Amino acid sequence: MEQKLNEEKVFKDPVHNYVHVQDPIIWQLINTPEFQRLRRIRQLGTTYLTFHGAEHSRFSHSLGVYEITRKIISQFERNEYPDWPKKEKLVALCAALLHDVGHGPFSHSIEEAFDMDHEEWTCKIILGDTEVGRILNTVGPDFAQKVASVIAKTYDKPIVVNLVSSPLDADRMDYLLRDAYYTGVNYGTIDLDRILRMLRPYQGRVVVKDSGMHAVEDYLMSRYQMYWQVYFHPVTRSSEIVLRQIFRRAKELVTEGYTFGFMLRPLLHLIKGDISVKDYLRIDESTIQAAFNEWTDEKDPILSELCTRFLDRKLYKYVEVDYIEHKDIKQIEDAFLEAGLNPTYDLEIDFPTDLPYDVFRPDIAGSKRQIIILDKQERQRDISEVSEIVRSISGMQKGNYHLYFPHEKLMNALPKLPPEIAGMFK
Repeated sequence: MEQKLNEEKVFKDPVHNYVHVQDPIIWQLINTPEFQRLRRIRQLGTTYLTFHGAEHSRFSHSLGVYEITRKIISQFERNEYPDWPKKEKLVALCAALLHDVGHGPFSHSIEEAFDMDHEEWTCKIILGDTEVGRILNTVGPDFAQKVASVIAKTYDKPIVVNLVSSPLDADRMDYLLRDAYYTGVNYGTIDLDRILRMLRPYQGRVVVKDSGMHAVEDYLMSRYQMYWQVYFHPVTRSSEIVLRQIFRRAKELVTEGYTFGFMLRPLLHLIKGDISVKDYLRIDESTIQAAFNEWTDEKDPILSELCTRFLDRKLYKYVEVDYIEHKDIKQIEDAFLEAGLNPTYDLEIDFPTDLPYDVFRPDIAGSKRQIIILDKQERQRDISEVSEIVRSISGMQKGNYHLYFPHEKLMNALPKLPPEIAGMFK
């Protein structure tokens, strides 16, 4: 029997107006230390250094994903669609709420630096000796495993996974709306209500009624614009590069046996790669920035300079080039070395790329349909088969190479560089 709270709980939300909580389990999960930690982790990592309003947290995003999932399921239940398995409701809601509970500070930047996967950490937290795990286990002995398998995309009910992780899922819809709101741009403003009304459970997965295709086209275009105008903004990429350089240097120093003037035990274990779930949950952006603040006084000049750059927003400058070959990169690195620069820390070559839509290719074996449009004859077709707009952006890669460097150091070394290389940075 489905349990209900004596009184519905609500969160006031700038994106969804209200987030409604009716299940005691959801309310208990929200109040766990593991979920409350997400208040101390920004949704957009270092983007606040580019768009100053981007201070929103993984906590608010996770509530938003839960709310969108709740609305979708409510619509399925109101219309009594026979293809929606009602007993899966709580699994879906818990997975939606907890899908980001394993995120580390600065989101994806720290994952790249330490070769981590936040979904793996989410599953460890759900299945481990945590308050989240204990609450999930009160539902049933295998309930935590069910929720974890939704996160891992191995759950035996693909329709539940679709709600939380797919090209048109609650996660993407919330972060587009929320990130657009807090960065102050208009690209991510999608017609959420229209999309939700057009979703249908059909033959084990979530599909879109054909009359909702234009709203989905708009969603895909919004996603495309948000990636290039916000997520891949070159200044944000610069801040991410400096952040990764800090972690790279810290790892090198730990490997060399360097004695830090300041080091947090959980951070040391993170750097070493042997961190426990308990210590991982102690790491948030406040602890990382406290370490960076202390490291500005470290004896190691590279670590000290990088931390100062990050905290004071003295980021790397960049120049844009159409194309660069591997032999050219080697030539630039050698020239930097001869000029007294450190190519490992004074040069980063970046090429951001995004595929706004994975087009369905019936001619390629194993190609899976992504967003399914259901027509009036109940035929299922990938949106790229029926939409000219989606076909036009499918497989599209955009962007040039960016060469990032510490401006003042490079300007001082410029006379020592070969003219053809110095000319690239002027």
